[in-house]
Amino acid sequence: MFKTKKGLKALAIFEAMKGSVALIFGLGLHEMAGKGLQETVFYLLKHLHLNPAAHFYVNIQHDAGEITASHLNLFFIGSLVYGIIRFFEAFGLWKGFIWTQWFALLTGSIYLPFEIYEMLTQKNLFSVGLFCLNIGILAYLYLFLRAGKEK
Repeated sequence: MFKTKKGLKALAIFEAMKGSVALIFGLGLHEMAGKGLQETVFYLLKHLHLNPAAHFYVNIQHDAGEITASHLNLFFIGSLVYGIIRFFEAFGLWKGFIWTQWFALLTGSIYLPFEIYEMLTQKNLFSVGLFCLNIGILAYLYLFLRAGKEK
């Protein structure tokens, strides 16, 4: 069952997509670093037709004003590093490197406590779905690695 590497290739594509999203998001925030973030947030909130008198609306605008260009640059660097790690992992999974499979198992496991906390506090379908997806990926990686040791 776990002798083919189709699942690893699918997982590699998934990791590459996560890396791409991180880079796109980071580049977008980096681009905003030189512009008025508070004005951009105000435009987005207005475009979404949200109630300007709502408490969260005021909080979001205030918090956006507190974010500096250096904060955005740090976030950009973090998303760049995260994206590079995801692409590196995707390449290794695509090629079938065993150490990358172990790395994917380890990094996927790191999210579990946060996902469990999110499920317990938020109690929504998204958090449950994300947890189940991660458990499925981790189970696949574990069984794939275990099947490789039995050879």
